[in-house]
Amino acid sequence: MFPRTLAVAAAALAMTAGSVVAQDVNRRPSFGTLNLNFNFAPDPTVVNITAGGTIPAERIGGPGCVGSIATPPDVRLNYRAGGGLPLYISATARSDVTLVINLPNGRWICNDDFRGTDPGIVFTNPQSGQYDIWIGHYGRGAGVPAQLLISEIAPR
Repeated sequence: MFPRTLAVAAAALAMTAGSVVAQDVNRRPSFGTLNLNFNFAPDPTVVNITAGGTIPAERIGGPGCVGSIATPPDVRLNYRAGGGLPLYISATARSDVTLVINLPNGRWICNDDFRGTDPGIVFTNPQSGQYDIWIGHYGRGAGVPAQLLISEIAPR
């Protein structure tokens, strides 16, 4: 009876294991952690990173999840919202990059081509908490110089 129970449990675990297993929000971010409170300075806060990785962002399954990303987050943002300010997270590079974010509530959100080929997401009512951020690109592998920009001044 025990082997059958174990087999059923293993099958259930395999069925519930989502495609985002490769993205590990518990791993140390490759390019550091930012701790920002609302009304932070400098605005924008900029982090230089190397975009990309070997994991297809399409595994996350949401709209706009494209390109290749790394296993650990590129940057972790611990953000304390307030003052009615929006939160704008974007990326820029000389080549086409994408943006993947795991939100404080555990949801995934992605974007590609917000301004030209640069990705960006505006949170009009941002959550306080941990944002794990990946910047991907369309080629497989890493090595694309990019910048992550975090601002409370939403683009027009």
